[in-house]
Amino acid sequence: MSLSAVREFIERSSSFIWRPWTLLSLGWLTAGLVFAGLAGEAARRDATQELARQATTGAALHAAVLRSELEKQRAIPVVLAEDPDVAALLARPADQAAKAVDRKLERLAGQTRAAVIYVLDAQGLTLASSNWRAPTSFVGVRYDFRPYFINAMRDGQGEFYALGTRSGRPGLYLSRRLDAADGRPLGVVVLKVEFDALEAQWRSSGEPAWVADPGGVVLVASVPEWRFRATGPMDEARRRLSLTDLTLRPGALAPLPFQTPPGDRPRLVRAAVGEARPQTWMHAQTDTATPGWTLHLLTPERGAVGTAVATARGLAVLTVSLLALIVGVLLRRRRLAVLRARAEEEGRLELERRIRERTHELHEANQALNRQIEERRRAEAARELLRDELVQASKLAALGQIVAGVAHEINQPVAAIWTYADTAVTLLERRETDKVLDALRRIGDLTRRIGAITQDLRLFSRKAAPNIDEIRLEDAIQGGLQLTRGRLEEGGIRLERIGSGEIKVHADQFRLEQVIVNLIKNAAEAMEGQADPQLVLTVERRGERVRLIIADNGPGLAPEVARQLFTPFVTTRSNGLGLGLVICRDIIASFGGELDLAPSDRGATFVAALRPA
Repeated sequence: MSLSAVREFIERSSSFIWRPWTLLSLGWLTAGLVFAGLAGEAARRDATQELARQATTGAALHAAVLRSELEKQRAIPVVLAEDPDVAALLARPADQAAKAVDRKLERLAGQTRAAVIYVLDAQGLTLASSNWRAPTSFVGVRYDFRPYFINAMRDGQGEFYALGTRSGRPGLYLSRRLDAADGRPLGVVVLKVEFDALEAQWRSSGEPAWVADPGGVVLVASVPEWRFRATGPMDEARRRLSLTDLTLRPGALAPLPFQTPPGDRPRLVRAAVGEARPQTWMHAQTDTATPGWTLHLLTPERGAVGTAVATARGLAVLTVSLLALIVGVLLRRRRLAVLRARAEEEGRLELERRIRERTHELHEANQALNRQIEERRRAEAARELLRDELVQASKLAALGQIVAGVAHEINQPVAAIWTYADTAVTLLERRETDKVLDALRRIGDLTRRIGAITQDLRLFSRKAAPNIDEIRLEDAIQGGLQLTRGRLEEGGIRLERIGSGEIKVHADQFRLEQVIVNLIKNAAEAMEGQADPQLVLTVERRGERVRLIIADNGPGLAPEVARQLFTPFVTTRSNGLGLGLVICRDIIASFGGELDLAPSDRGATFVAALRPA
């Protein structure tokens, strides 16, 4: 090759390198890489934050479910610690009393889904248990070595997670000590909570969840293989922190198959759940109502972060490409304007056409992005609305029960005030002022009774105790009969009194009158259409109780109705609310008594057992 040819090749190469098109290509590549990297990182951060927020919310919901279950179960030992039958059994152990408490604990365990409820004496011997029928019955077994018994006897209450010595099943033991009047410990009530149903519920959500104690031992887990494993290596310090009985199966306390992130901030982890291949999860944790327990949750990432990053990078590259294209078109237009002036109009139209095509693609991408943003906003708004509606529904349900109960209780006094008011007008027209004054006094008494009823509502809102004092039972009976005498006479019901009411009991007179009025009214309605309706009101003293018995000779109650008689909103009348007997039982219970339906050959017999003064 000649020297002139080489010089010509170098000149042409230099001209090619420094052409505007080359600079535009280099700028497009550089800007595309920079903006794609920035947009990808921003999208990664936003997607990760959104996933972390979802995981945190999910963990809070799981913790709320666990908290609700534990609070419900914690209340049972507290209530049983005040139960007179349990206290009587511990004070004077007897086979008959033990059998009665066995049946009561069996019913209570079935209603509350507790694994087992049992009563230990001061030496740790089981006197009564809800599983008394089972081959693994706790009755007669001594548990004085168990930490929950030791802690309850020392501190008054205890909580301990361990394996059952007879069942071999894990659970949380909740214990409560019972004391005699002189302060002497009588024994301990123990309830065992098993979390099988809760774990199944978590498992169905598709998000692995587990609860660890202060030492990092997994106690409750939606993945069965993770139970009794540890969130980290179990050294001596972590063993001392653990509140769990560490006498477990071989292989327990081994670390989980993935590293639990430290700290409370949500983080991405890589883990395999069950037999599935490892995938990416967002880990979140939150405290629970139980001291030291921490709930962990894994929310599946499902490629959301990668998709968001790819989308953002694609949009960034598309934007830079469009800008580079616009610049290239402008350069080409300038060149065409210089070289081919006659084709200026054609070049302008071509440029506009290309701009419209590229702008249309950008517009479509922008609209798609806006639609995604709007859908996300609507989903967020719907979720917030659903949460507000759930809160409002809970408030309305409670308010409905309170208003229905108050309306039910003041119905009879209001009807009596109406009757006395009409009577007072008639007596006033006859100028029988003494009788008018008597009617007005009765209206005042009934008005005060209504005020006492509404005072109960205020006491309920303040969580205050009712005004319980020593009263004559006869005063409450006469007050109730005074309100229902017209109803009995209208139905032709013959009233028979057995026993004397000249005995004092612990009660609130107005509230006890409401119970008597409700029971007499129910009996009168049940005897409608009977040939010889009869109501028998009996007062008797039996042991440590004064029994007020109200019996009718009506058609009685069907067995399926009798079993649910004291359940809210269960009624046999078409216009009934199903709250009267529930309210009556609560009133009698507030006096330290009991209201039950007694077996009878005919009609219905209700027995209110009250504490004598």
